[in-house]
Amino acid sequence: MRNEIRRLREESGLSQAALAEALTVSRQTVNSLETGRYDPSLPLAFSIARHFGLTIEEIFHVDVP
Repeated sequence: MRNEIRRLREESGLSQAALAEALTVSRQTVNSLETGRYDPSLPLAFSIARHFGLTIEEIFHVDVP
């Protein structure tokens, strides 16, 4: 699954640590989300979407083969 987290974070001027703090997760979790090594739980996906004022669909993109 691709996502727009890195772009959104950078456009907001946030560090990974600052976003992690806002989402109450670790910086490593934010890094793993941005690099696609980790797909978020549904509650975390909602928190990310709420944080950026977007829908989940605007942030996360399922790659269809």
